[in-house]
Amino acid sequence: MNRFLSSAVNRIDAKGRVSVPAHFRSVVQSRGYAELYAIRQLDIPALDVGGLDLLDRYEARIGLEDPFMQTADDMSFFVHGDGAFLKFDQDGRISVTDFIREHTGITTEVAFVGRGDFFQMWEPSKLAAYGAQARARLLRLRQGMKPGGETGEQPE
Repeated sequence: MNRFLSSAVNRIDAKGRVSVPAHFRSVVQSRGYAELYAIRQLDIPALDVGGLDLLDRYEARIGLEDPFMQTADDMSFFVHGDGAFLKFDQDGRISVTDFIREHTGITTEVAFVGRGDFFQMWEPSKLAAYGAQARARLLRLRQGMKPGGETGEQPE
């Protein structure tokens, strides 16, 4: 399997390190990532983490913008200046730095969530709340409702 799938919660040790789930480490190894790149999510307290292909995806989107416009500059700041490299130690752990803690609210445990080509790091209770909201949004869609709560049916 070459995708980040499933989720796990791991405890931060006394030295401020957390073990990345074994399955995620095997995906990292199979993809040949020498290091991981983490980008803060804009609208949720989570980090997107992946290899340089994650960075390539964001840069491709920046490339669609007019380089003289503020949007391109803001996007470049977000992707290039507001991210961080995460390095594994010999035991498959990463340091939970202030960069991670300040954005996510992580204190003692880290929730790792597979997102296919990348994974996310969350504070576990915030992930639980977000998961409940995401399921509710999808349920409304499945039941034929628009996200604002109106039904998708036409009045007679």
